[in-house]
Amino acid sequence: MTTSVLSSLKVIARPKIEPKPPVLGKRLKLIEKLEQQKEMAVCMIENRRFEAFRDKKVKNPETGEVTVQRRPTTVRPWYYDSDHHYYLEVKVNNKPIDIQKGKPAIDVGEKVKLPEVIDTIIKATEAGELDEFLLKPAVPKKAKQ
Repeated sequence: MTTSVLSSLKVIARPKIEPKPPVLGKRLKLIEKLEQQKEMAVCMIENRRFEAFRDKKVKNPETGEVTVQRRPTTVRPWYYDSDHHYYLEVKVNNKPIDIQKGKPAIDVGEKVKLPEVIDTIIKATEAGELDEFLLKPAVPKKAKQ
């Protein structure tokens, strides 16, 4: 008697897969933006030009084919300086968050410390320390009258 190839596989009932909490996606999005800010800071320190790109789907009007094009985009820094002393604000939904009540700015000091501070914020985000800010609903814009 011959054995079938399929009989060598372990077959089970489909397991129930729990959905991932939405905060995980928001953490990854914030980490992605923080890494972009870190790259921008490194370029500033090394006097290099920073370039950011985003993918955009474009439909060809003649053929109807959709292609993905890489287009340059503008990214604004979350850090700023005052007399060569740097500060950083972490932004969620394009608004600075208060790390402590009424205190959104992080005192960085010299610009060479910016990547190190951003790495610390990335670690805090991975640990879930910023989840309370990520879970707050975005404030809708007021309707024009």
